[in-house]
Amino acid sequence: MTQEVTDSNFEDLVLKSDKPVLVDFWAEWCGPCRMVAPVVAELAEEYNDKAVITKMDVDSNPETSVKFGIRNIPTILFFKNGEVVDKQVGAVPKTILASKLDALI
Repeated sequence: MTQEVTDSNFEDLVLKSDKPVLVDFWAEWCGPCRMVAPVVAELAEEYNDKAVITKMDVDSNPETSVKFGIRNIPTILFFKNGEVVDKQVGAVPKTILASKLDALI
């Protein structure tokens, strides 16, 4: 299951994680974000023990979105050891996101 991440818990859930973390930056009004949402949910189930899969609503959490330069959504950032190590902008097939996660595990 995906975890909702916010400006207030971002550091604990993402930056301090001992596992790779996928953060899906999205918004309710974003059509492509709704296309990516089920893919992210599937990845959360499949990578349950190997990675942390999160979602961040950019409208409710502007601080983190600005900090990481999120200008287009959906944007998916991949973190390892508290650092951004990969990025995907726009809706893409599940295989692309899975291969990016696999590279971090």
